[in-house]
Amino acid sequence: MTTQELKKLDRQHLIYSWKAQGAVDPIIMDRADGIYMWDTDGKQYIDGCAGLLCVNIGHGNKHVQNAMKAQMGKACYVGTMFGSEPKARLGEMISEVTPGDLDYVFFTNAGAEAVENAIKAARWFTGRHKIYARWRGYHGATAGAITLTGDPRRWPAEPGIPGVVHYFGPYPYNCPFGTDDPEECGKRTLEVLKTQIMLDGPKTIAAIFMEPIVGTNGIIIPPKNYVQGVRQLCDENGILLVSDEVMAGWGRTGRWFGIDNFDVVPDIITTAKGLTSGYVQLGAMIWNKKLWDYFSEHPFTGGLTYGGHALGCATGIANIEVYKKENLIRKSADNGEYLKKKLEGLKENHPSLGDARCQGLWACLELTSDKKTKAPLAGYTDSIRNVSGELTKRFFQNGLYLFAKWDFIFISPPLIITKEQIDSMVEIIDKALEYTDSLVT
Repeated sequence: MTTQELKKLDRQHLIYSWKAQGAVDPIIMDRADGIYMWDTDGKQYIDGCAGLLCVNIGHGNKHVQNAMKAQMGKACYVGTMFGSEPKARLGEMISEVTPGDLDYVFFTNAGAEAVENAIKAARWFTGRHKIYARWRGYHGATAGAITLTGDPRRWPAEPGIPGVVHYFGPYPYNCPFGTDDPEECGKRTLEVLKTQIMLDGPKTIAAIFMEPIVGTNGIIIPPKNYVQGVRQLCDENGILLVSDEVMAGWGRTGRWFGIDNFDVVPDIITTAKGLTSGYVQLGAMIWNKKLWDYFSEHPFTGGLTYGGHALGCATGIANIEVYKKENLIRKSADNGEYLKKKLEGLKENHPSLGDARCQGLWACLELTSDKKTKAPLAGYTDSIRNVSGELTKRFFQNGLYLFAKWDFIFISPPLIITKEQIDSMVEIIDKALEYTDSLVT
């Protein structure tokens, strides 16, 4: 079929996520390899966001594909009431790279479902009802996960599930508590959280959920003192700490898991995406020993038909083998430092670029209309103007796929990217920023 025929068929039947359907005009992708994708007209694009922050090992990895084919020849699916070799082996491999005693794995279909199960586990374990989640966090689109989410994607789903309370986390670039110093921002934000917990009743709170680094709301990197302070607050009050590693996990931040950057061990990890690098959908909720001991004597009532899917688990095994064989966690850290320097250079050269944040191969450029006051260019939910559409158009025109919204440009390429390929990506970003510069000069 021609591209136009495919587009016509697409628009006759398909519903796209997060969009008004009448405004959808999709690029039809045909194939992908490494860090590149090609549309049905043969145009090549750098995949600067690893799909949706999931294709960490790059597209078309033969080792993973061969493992998938081998498992398909044995059994694609095994019911959740049975064990399987892929499920057992992947559970062991996950436990080898998770921090502390997070050794016990419950497989799910995706990240949002892992979050849903963590909510249930926290409430059953503690006997408490309230769940804390931070403003600007994102935890998924299912009923519980979207209620935890602290951005406008939550609004159409409100009132959501009961018992969810939102709190402020640190935002060093634009601290809600009036300081430009990241460490001081962490201290002030932590003090406010302490007060909120005191007033809300610490013995009513089951868990604090947080992305160790906020993802699709700005790659907001907290100071270490803040994350360690939240861990201490949880310990003092019998509250579980849940680290949402759906985006931050599997080498994205230069460590196996995002929480590893802060020398903190949570009670539960939720994860997906990079677990299989998106080759097959798979998620996981991971417990520490104290939760395992509790649920050894109390039933855990959770699960869906495809939990621990045999093909998904075989894919996860091969995917982790690629991480290790190709040393991708270390490469993410090293090339992340290179990317960080390149983005700092952009920040110096563009009046519309207020901040450049980068941890591993996970970065965000934040736009501004005034570097001195840090005034927004587009504004929260495009309340001033919409710039992301034009930016995205310019990226695509020059052969780069990046995700942009509001005042944020997100960069999260496959971990196999080279310094030369980073240069090519940054060159396209540099050119596109001429548009946002024109709005402030």
